[in-house]
Amino acid sequence: MDSDLHILFEDNHVLAVAKPAPLLTQAPPHVPSLEARVKDYVKRKYNKPGNVYLGIPHRLDRPVSGVVVFARNTKAAQRLAEQFQSRQVEKVYWAVVEVVPGVEPPEEGVWEDWLRKVGDESRAEVVEETADGAKRAETAVRCLRRCEDAALLELRPRTGRMHQLRVQAARRGWPVLGDALYGASRSFGPDVSESRDRLIALHAQALTFLHPISYEPVTLTAPLPDAWAGWEA
Repeated sequence: MDSDLHILFEDNHVLAVAKPAPLLTQAPPHVPSLEARVKDYVKRKYNKPGNVYLGIPHRLDRPVSGVVVFARNTKAAQRLAEQFQSRQVEKVYWAVVEVVPGVEPPEEGVWEDWLRKVGDESRAEVVEETADGAKRAETAVRCLRRCEDAALLELRPRTGRMHQLRVQAARRGWPVLGDALYGASRSFGPDVSESRDRLIALHAQALTFLHPISYEPVTLTAPLPDAWAGWEA
């Protein structure tokens, strides 16, 4: 139906796809987005004459690839949203981070920080626990591969703060490759002229949730994009 759409799971209640970067998850009309592509796919596949309903219980940042789950009806949307809000969904990300001599990523550990959104800007920062707007962020981390100037990390966020993984990695001296917003010095993926088209080495590799109707656990895995060639675990 859509050669650009990689379907990971589909039934009458849930539709999950592998989001490519740097596509927006959701956007205003006439701006390309994953939501628009999925709606078009559903409309054509099922010959729907009117508007297509899609619930969006979570999103990925524009330069991030990986698993995105949509709900196909309001009941599924409400139940999936509740799972995301109550942190019942298990998320696994892969990140390639910059490594400088003397700043070694741990083999395994937990990152704990207090983060807050920066004013009207689309970024977050690490602050003291007592700072206005501070929210606790926690991520389990494991090093999967190490080379001279980079490392492949497995990240399992236990909270869901804005840019959580990107900020926490940069805070420790290991910015995500390509993430100039948080101090990365090296690019990732193909050369592009527009900053909005740049990729970062962060991939939502797997997602586990309870099916909103059957309540059976569902685990979905998104394959690594071409830009990740050579970084398979």
